[in-house]
Amino acid sequence: MKTYLEMDEVQRLEEAATCLRDKVLIRLMGRLGCRVSEALGVAVEDIDFDQGVVVIEHLKVRLDLACPECGARLGKTHSFCPRCGTRVQQPVTQERDHRHRRVLPLDPDTLSLLREYVDRGGPVSSNGRHPLFGVARNTAWHIVQDCARRAGLGPLVNPETGRKRGVSPHRLRDAFATHAVRQDDSGDALRLLQEMLGHRSFNTTARYRKVAGQELRSWYQKLWGNENG
Repeated sequence: MKTYLEMDEVQRLEEAATCLRDKVLIRLMGRLGCRVSEALGVAVEDIDFDQGVVVIEHLKVRLDLACPECGARLGKTHSFCPRCGTRVQQPVTQERDHRHRRVLPLDPDTLSLLREYVDRGGPVSSNGRHPLFGVARNTAWHIVQDCARRAGLGPLVNPETGRKRGVSPHRLRDAFATHAVRQDDSGDALRLLQEMLGHRSFNTTARYRKVAGQELRSWYQKLWGNENG
């Protein structure tokens, strides 16, 4: 049983798409490694066809806890406020939006596909912008799952838990990351991959070394590399 998609299988997903919109959606997630929410947020205005780049925005809503007496920020395990010492029975909750913006390169083939899609009038119009897809998140999931079924791609296995999981948008992100690590797993390359994926923690990116099966093998080979020297 496989743990991740190979890039030729991502290509099969594209080929199984029944319309250009679905093909472009799969292409963006497979070639950029972006989250499904990020792909769905891309508008024509975010693409610079001359420079060959696309602006990706990631919106994350965080729930902050605060002391009801003095307003100090609290951790999930705080029973007493670290500032005023008040016993906290019910902390105040506040939602905060965190936006992260990054500019990602586009390969020539993807740029050409996007230009064709735009020229054909694929994007929709919404509040002065022109989103590429105009579909909800659950629709994007169904698109990927339907393409996987038509392409004959079976379930994958979570490398950490061993549980089976179906082909989904996030599996395209995993496919991109593991492909990148297999091509170059140096420290500099992993830092670039971290920037590409929009990971806040380097450790989140580094785990793809394990998924790609390269880290332990490379380390072991170095142990015995000079055995005959």
